[in-house]
Amino acid sequence: MKRVLFVASECVPFIKTGGLADVVGSLPKCFDKNEFDVRVILPKYQCMREEFKNQLQYVTHFYMELNWRQQYVGVLHLEYEGIHYYFIDNEYYFSGPKPYGNIREDIEKFAFFSRAALSALPLIGFQPDIVHCHDWQTGLIPVYLKDKFHEGPFFANMKSIMTIHNLKFQGVYDVNTIRDVTGLPAYYFTPDKLEAYGDGNYLKGGIVYADAVTTVSETYAEEIKQPFYGEHLDGLMRARSNCLSGIVNGIDYNEYNPETDPFVTQHYNARTFRKEKIKNKRALQQELGLEQNDSKFMIGIVSRLTDQKGFDLIAYMMDEMCQHDLQIVVLGTGEEKYENMFRHFAWKYPGKVSANIFYSEGLSHKIYASCDAFLMPSLFEPCGLSQLMSLRYGTIPIVRETGGLKDTVWAYNEYEGTGTGFSFANYNAHEMFNTVKYAMYIYYEKKREWNKLIDRAMAADFSWNTSAQKYAQLYYRL
Repeated sequence: MKRVLFVASECVPFIKTGGLADVVGSLPKCFDKNEFDVRVILPKYQCMREEFKNQLQYVTHFYMELNWRQQYVGVLHLEYEGIHYYFIDNEYYFSGPKPYGNIREDIEKFAFFSRAALSALPLIGFQPDIVHCHDWQTGLIPVYLKDKFHEGPFFANMKSIMTIHNLKFQGVYDVNTIRDVTGLPAYYFTPDKLEAYGDGNYLKGGIVYADAVTTVSETYAEEIKQPFYGEHLDGLMRARSNCLSGIVNGIDYNEYNPETDPFVTQHYNARTFRKEKIKNKRALQQELGLEQNDSKFMIGIVSRLTDQKGFDLIAYMMDEMCQHDLQIVVLGTGEEKYENMFRHFAWKYPGKVSANIFYSEGLSHKIYASCDAFLMPSLFEPCGLSQLMSLRYGTIPIVRETGGLKDTVWAYNEYEGTGTGFSFANYNAHEMFNTVKYAMYIYYEKKREWNKLIDRAMAADFSWNTSAQKYAQLYYRL
């Protein structure tokens, strides 16, 4: 029996700010229980959902040295859907309305969390073969495993894996502060270890010291070896390329299921979508005050409104797009300029554009189920989950060929009758617009071809089971 410990800063259903939480919440459930004992350690945030905080059971507590500080560490436990979750409790670090705040505080908070997660293991009686770390918040764990924790027999043979969900976020702060909060000796702060461009860097430490490094799609694993995508760590990614692999994320096929989804108006499946899917579109047009017209080409966008997601391309072409026979439904929050840009176009083109500048789980499911196409023109996209959800609901993705988008959406080829979506290669507004126009042409002029696209999209399998098998192979290799 292989024992694996996931360590992460967020996890569905307890706390979520992004895709990382989906991965940590879904993946552990997909391993064969006879072969793997997978458990998860998380911070116990004050802002966690009340219903879960009330179910936590006290396990133990102890005091731990964090360089010159003595800190309280409480350990709580909850078994949820067959997985053991442990929560590290310390109100000094984990109170507050959000899991992340000011980077100065986060640097100390996650140094504490990384060290506490390892220190708690002997006391909870779980000795993992592999510690699977996620993103910069846990980047110190592979470092600590090679440092202080290497001495005793308990930790001596533990292997670590570092998974990069988005290389943009690295946990960077000045070296003196990081030395002060981590208690690591000066030996670690050289350019081949934790130091990068004069600062200390948590993620870099994790990448340097982990036994294997993974990222969330094969294309992204290649892209981050290039300066454009490498966020100043491309040299390190090339140096570690023999230990670097890309494994595409999945989505929870029970939660995102057009046959049973509680949020959608009309359930449908791969056999019945021709008759039933349209009813969702009608309901959404009515709910959002768009022109009610079955044949209108409806494009959905559910996203954080940031530069990374390609919204400057949309901003550039939006007026021109709205001259065509289509509707655009947007859901998300983010940078003010994009929030206001969509509000402006919703005011300028009533009945055509609906801007929903907030986040709603229910509305996101309705958009996946109702729209004809889903637009994701990202500048970079490590994996992306929205395109997987739209495929699942038979809503055809229009994407830029980068990272996980390139690995999961196969471009439509009208001569061979293959593909599950539409894609364009260059980060260029006119290229994006031409791809949207091509998709509209197929939708309006070649309805049978469009329906076959939906057949193939709904048949594609991006459930977690496929990813779990690849992770299982990696665990065995280590």
